[in-house]
Amino acid sequence: MTNKLFLYFLLLAFFLQSGCSDRLKTDEEKISSVKEMIDTYIQSIGLKKSEIYDSNKKAWRWKVGSATLDVFIQDVKTESGTRTYLRIFSGLMQIPERNQAEFYKSLLQMNDSSLGVKLTKMPDSDWIYATFERDIRGMDYSELATCIADMEYWVDKLDDELKTAFYSN
Repeated sequence: MTNKLFLYFLLLAFFLQSGCSDRLKTDEEKISSVKEMIDTYIQSIGLKKSEIYDSNKKAWRWKVGSATLDVFIQDVKTESGTRTYLRIFSGLMQIPERNQAEFYKSLLQMNDSSLGVKLTKMPDSDWIYATFERDIRGMDYSELATCIADMEYWVDKLDDELKTAFYSN
């Protein structure tokens, strides 16, 4: 009997440590947990939720150097149901009227070097965005903080590089 009990506790410990317990949470609990992690991150960098959270848009927005970062949680319908994502965006700059071929070539090269970030153009928009998305399943605070901090670094770097290259000419 003790061997079975030991095995049970060993499996339970593995289950909890591996993040499998996240599967036991309801979607609302997962979303609530991610919101709390975002609020904790915000506080860790010296910002106040009351100053950067837009309850109408259900998004956090703050400046990072010359860039603005938008963080939100979004449900995406798929063939197998609904998945919930952490989404982080930053409008880097408007597409220039001149040198567009060189501009798009630069974006492709930046896509290759800006790890974890994709550069996008939304339909009916003349802006280029830095974008990061990750399903919230299994996400812990360390991963969330890394994702946001990485985006903070890249958006401030990329918007400066693009504006220098295409608006100073």
